[in-house]
Amino acid sequence: MYQWSKEIEVGEAVARKAAEIAMRYWNRGIVAETKADLSPVTVADKECEAAIAKALEEAFPEDGLLGEEGSAKISRNGRRWIIDPIDGTRDFVRGNRAWATLIGLEADGEVVAGVSSFPASGEVFTAAKGTGAFCDGEPIRASAISDVSEAVLCLNGFNAVRRYGFSSSLIEWMEPFWAVRSMGGCLDAMMVSRGQADLWIEISGKAWDFAPLKIIAEEAGAKFFNFDGGSSIYGGNCVICAPGMEKVARQFVAV
Repeated sequence: MYQWSKEIEVGEAVARKAAEIAMRYWNRGIVAETKADLSPVTVADKECEAAIAKALEEAFPEDGLLGEEGSAKISRNGRRWIIDPIDGTRDFVRGNRAWATLIGLEADGEVVAGVSSFPASGEVFTAAKGTGAFCDGEPIRASAISDVSEAVLCLNGFNAVRRYGFSSSLIEWMEPFWAVRSMGGCLDAMMVSRGQADLWIEISGKAWDFAPLKIIAEEAGAKFFNFDGGSSIYGGNCVICAPGMEKVARQFVAV
């Protein structure tokens, strides 16, 4: 047993329950609505978040809640669960597998535990502070690659990258990499965490997009940071990379 073992056990069970709900909709196809920020949402998103929030509140009644689809509860103990019921709704709607249920636990402003569940592929990633990162119970580790000529780069949001100063040199900067991929945000992050890719750049995201990805990546030995050099799930963007890619990534996104 370790400090966050109950939280991980409950979080994983809750994620699997949400997966059952999501898969019922995904298997038969579903149409999305458009929210005020122009992002898509489905009845599956709402139903999954409601189920997750209810289960977490029952298990940890003193904890707060923050969910993409509106779940909100003030914490009475400095802890808060951060929920994205279906991260990658566009993939979900189109029948792709690159979507996940993301559940993170924040304690006194720090993410200390997280679950990233990919129902369509059956994989569940977990991590808690100081315990390492796992996929389906097996340890995962970021790669030891430090040469871009051997590295796989993932970038999410090519269509909106022009808002950043580095966009003008992006194509030239990418050229030396061994491969460039864009599989989908949460999937790219887990590929870096398990050593299948080496650098992921996400140009836009909220706390619920990043919370579990941050702790899983860090416990797998990867680095997490924002374009401004910080390391916050509230930073609006992020980089997750193998340690050997940190310098080249920081230099690039800081442009």
